[in-house]
Amino acid sequence: MQRQKRAAAIHDISGFGRCSLTVALPIISAAGIETSVIPTAVLSTHTGGLSGYTYRDLTEDLKPFADHWKSLGLTFDAIYSGFLGSFRQLDIVSEIFDELKGDDTLILVDPVMADHGEMYRVFSRNFVSGMRALCKKADIITPNMTEACFMLDMAYREPPYDEKYIEEILRGLLSLGVKKAVLTGVSFDMDTLGAACIEAETGRTDYVYRDRVEGFYHGTGDVFASVLLAALMRDKTLPEAADIAVGFTADSIKRTKAAGTDVRFGVNFEAGLYDLMKKLG
Repeated sequence: MQRQKRAAAIHDISGFGRCSLTVALPIISAAGIETSVIPTAVLSTHTGGLSGYTYRDLTEDLKPFADHWKSLGLTFDAIYSGFLGSFRQLDIVSEIFDELKGDDTLILVDPVMADHGEMYRVFSRNFVSGMRALCKKADIITPNMTEACFMLDMAYREPPYDEKYIEEILRGLLSLGVKKAVLTGVSFDMDTLGAACIEAETGRTDYVYRDRVEGFYHGTGDVFASVLLAALMRDKTLPEAADIAVGFTADSIKRTKAAGTDVRFGVNFEAGLYDLMKKLG
C-alpha cells in the first residue's frame, strides 16, 4: 500500500461559516491525505458580513505547536498557509516553514489579505510587504487579482482583462522566487471567470474558466486553494489541478445560489466531495 501523504494547514478556524480550516480540513482529508492543523485564531464565526463574533488569538501557541511536532519527528509532504492575523504571525509561520519542511515538502501560501481592489479591513497596506516576504518561501502561491497587484506594486484594474496584463502579473509573481503561481479571479469577458497558472520551469501559461455566477460568496478562495493542493498531492499537473479546483468551486457556488442560502454562510462544498474524489482518482 502506498504511504499515506500528510499535510499541515495553518489557518484560523471559525466555528460557523465555511472558510479557512473548516474548509481545508474536510477537503484535503477527503482526498485521502492525513491533515494536521495549526490554528492561528479561533472565532465563533468568520468576519465577512457578520458582527458580534468572538475572537481568540493563538499567536503565542503557533511556535510551541511546531516545536512539539518536530520533537515527535513528524514530516510533511505539504504545508499550506492561509489567513494570518498579524505581522507577528507572518514571521512565525516563516519560521515554521523552515522548521517543518523537508527536502520534498510542497509549501503553498494563499496570501489572503485583499479583494476587489481593497485590503481587508483588518489589515493596513504595510501588511503587503510581510506577505510578499512569506510568499518568497513558497513553492506555489494562489493570490487573487488584488493580492497579486498589491504584492507587485502594480495598478489594480477591474475586469475584463487582457492577456498582456495577466501575463505581466504571472511573470511578476514568478519573480518573487516561487516555482508555480495560480492567479484567481481572471476574466477576459463578463460571462466567464477562472484562473491562470504559470510554472517557472517551463514558462507555460494555462487558463481555466467556468460560467460566472453573479454575487460574492465567502470562503471560495479557501475552497479553491484547498482543492488545488489536494489535487497536486494526488499527482495532478498544475493545469489539471487548477481546472479541478475551478470546477469544484464553481459547482459549489451554483449549488449555493440554487438553494438561496445566505451567501455570508459560505458555499455548499460538502455535497460535491464525492464527485471530487472521483476526479482525483
